[in-house]
Amino acid sequence: MMSADQNRNHDMSQTDIALLLADAADEVEIGIAPVQAVIRGGRRRRARRWAVATVTALVVAGSTGALAVTGLPGGGHGDRQTNVAKPPASAEARHVYEPQRTELARGTYKGKEWHVTVQVWGAPRNEAEADRQFDAMAELGIEPADARKPADLIGKISYFATRGWGENRPQQVMFNTVEKFEKYSGTDLEAAATRLGYGGESSGRLVIGIVAKTARQVTCHWKDGTTAVAEPTEGFSAHDTGSAIRVVDGFQGANWFVCTGPAGTSYASAEVTK
Repeated sequence: MMSADQNRNHDMSQTDIALLLADAADEVEIGIAPVQAVIRGGRRRRARRWAVATVTALVVAGSTGALAVTGLPGGGHGDRQTNVAKPPASAEARHVYEPQRTELARGTYKGKEWHVTVQVWGAPRNEAEADRQFDAMAELGIEPADARKPADLIGKISYFATRGWGENRPQQVMFNTVEKFEKYSGTDLEAAATRLGYGGESSGRLVIGIVAKTARQVTCHWKDGTTAVAEPTEGFSAHDTGSAIRVVDGFQGANWFVCTGPAGTSYASAEVTK
């Protein structure tokens, strides 16, 4: 009479023989695509060799692109997914040489169109990328903050709010070069006043600023006692007043706003009112 332990030993021997036969069958299989061979072999050996099958599938996925995950179909451990390292994004994909641009506002002054745009430049990772970015900025007539040489841009994001009028080259108004974006909250606000055209008579009638993403309204006060209200806006229409709050592509932690004032006055202050 056999004991329970003896029965278990006998069963294990039968299982080992079956697994060895399956292994031998896999080794002589001919004419099957590599990925299919991994899956078919893995199904039979999953109970004993799931870790090896996962590693093998990972190698195949990396070399052929035929597997999106490292697990194997059919349940068990093979259903688990493993994160596969993605290749680093190119400088072009990170907007190192060509910035992301968002138009904040537009209008007409003395028969010519004015417009405000925000550019966000991705952080260069090395000197070669920084050199190309520095040259690209120079071609657009903009100068990054606190960057006297290209190497000063490595690992830093640069952004510029520019104002253009007519056919003239846009001029930078608010700009910075930082390692990471600052997060604005509550009534946090930064603003700068500039002119609509290039003459002194429109000085202080255009206000550009940064505000928390939670802000629903910014009120700009002019020296003559009037106000302009900027609220979240998408797109442009013929009814635009030139005042708006907008999301800027690539700019994290805050939104941007613009206010425009009437002729004969200039900027006094701005505040978050909602």
